[in-house]
Amino acid sequence: MKKTLIAHSPDADDVFMYYAIKFGWVDMDGVKFENIAEDIQTLNEKALNGVYEIVAISFGLYPHIREDYALLRTAVSFGEGYGPKVIKKRGVKLKRNFKVALSGEHTTNAMLFRIAYPDARVTYMNFLEIEQAVLDEKVDAGVLIHESILTYNDELEVEREMWDIWQELAGDELPLPLGGMAISRSIPLNRAIEYEATLTKAVHVARDNKYKLSEMLLERDLVRIDAPTLDKYLELYANDNSIALSELQYRAINKLFEIGYKHGFYDTEVKAQDFMIPTEYKDLRNS
Repeated sequence: MKKTLIAHSPDADDVFMYYAIKFGWVDMDGVKFENIAEDIQTLNEKALNGVYEIVAISFGLYPHIREDYALLRTAVSFGEGYGPKVIKKRGVKLKRNFKVALSGEHTTNAMLFRIAYPDARVTYMNFLEIEQAVLDEKVDAGVLIHESILTYNDELEVEREMWDIWQELAGDELPLPLGGMAISRSIPLNRAIEYEATLTKAVHVARDNKYKLSEMLLERDLVRIDAPTLDKYLELYANDNSIALSELQYRAINKLFEIGYKHGFYDTEVKAQDFMIPTEYKDLRNS
């Protein structure tokens, strides 16, 4: 039986979307799935180096790895009226060149932030350390991601919503593309199609069994938040729109890539649809 590693972040939406596989609710013939959880920038860096076959990434990274990875249509996270937050200590007025902590050079929020605040002095750190860094005044501000957007300290306040920055740059009412999945092009196409179908089923099953799965995650201390916060968080980032990319989501991803190219982050403009697994291949091959 082939062992296949799925690399994802330790935040609650990723854990929720992949644990239908971990708990044996979804499987794939001839494959034993294993998982590893690492922070999103570590995952982005390992994708740049081709370490994992199936890996969660920031959408903002994808154009850099397009030759080595295809995008998957499932297990996606978008902001819709919400997203990462630029936070600071209450009452602090930020200077033009304020020092800010971001969760990683290749994250979507880092690219958007750097476009919006070109004079800010950026430092990168693990997303779990950002809130405390602001509280300890090691930095003037930080961009919170994952569950931190719901649980940050009362001594902090929001300077700006990343959603607002996105809306200004996109110039359209599009969801904010945050995280997705990529699969190595070294995997045979038929097998890659099966992997995508299995992962899609896992997210679907997770959504259909949200309350039972959430209960199991909480009982096993697999998430860092309490039950009410988990319920709210999953409706933000692991909702029914996470199961399969929609046309609106494709438009949003393409707009993100367009913005990145326009501001010099990418060497070419990429269209997401050109880099998906061609699922029609299996039907054509068997016809």
